[in-house]
Amino acid sequence: TDGFIQETIMTLLTNRTIIISGASSGIGAAAAELFADHGANLVLIARDKTGLEETATQVRNRGRQAIILSGDVRDPQTHERAVDRAMNDFGRLDGAFNNAGETGDMSPIAEISLETFEHVLATNLTGAFLASKYQIPAMIETGGGSIVFTGSFVGVSAGLPTMGAYATAKSGLLGLIRSITADYAAQNIRSTALLPGGTNTRMAGNADDREWAAGLHAMKRLADPQEIAQAALFLVSDMSSFVSGSALWADGGNAAVKV
Repeated sequence: TDGFIQETIMTLLTNRTIIISGASSGIGAAAAELFADHGANLVLIARDKTGLEETATQVRNRGRQAIILSGDVRDPQTHERAVDRAMNDFGRLDGAFNNAGETGDMSPIAEISLETFEHVLATNLTGAFLASKYQIPAMIETGGGSIVFTGSFVGVSAGLPTMGAYATAKSGLLGLIRSITADYAAQNIRSTALLPGGTNTRMAGNADDREWAAGLHAMKRLADPQEIAQAALFLVSDMSSFVSGSALWADGGNAAVKV
């Protein structure tokens, strides 16, 4: 029985093709390694080519294939190329973990420049729209799939000082996943948002920032990237086959102690 359970657990994504953006470090890199452990072949996107190559090496060491694309998620061609590579190299696209994002320069709302506001929205929200625009037709062609976006507790359960642009963009993802579900769920396209709490990545800032952020969580700590990747695995796999249009908190109880 134990052997059967282990075999089942380790084959959640066998021979499936998944796109991961923001895959050069942090949550995206952790997800790439975990998805490879579960049998996926991957198309990896990020601006940092060196980091992408390191992630791809980890995937290949696990016996899976990895294609890397250095590009900006604000550029439609980045997503078009990623989907083309998935279809041409692997013959299918089964899922996507659209994880790339950034906070941008942080200032109170009235002091945020238009350039900064538009940049943060383009990276976190427009980039998500562009990803889905190209991913959905390919997934329909190959029988359906799951599209997961990395959101945040910021803007959904709470506003934080100087993070207005980021909060606006991340909260907008909830409208996007519901719209994708309304338009495409009957064609076996599922779309969800993963809402992490503070996570030990470069975005978490310095030691003082991390200590402050840990205090926002009921668990009084930040997540390891692998913990968020495990939640993403649930959403991108058939384990969540009747889940669409909703958001999954993976935030150490952050939202539960604020609302």
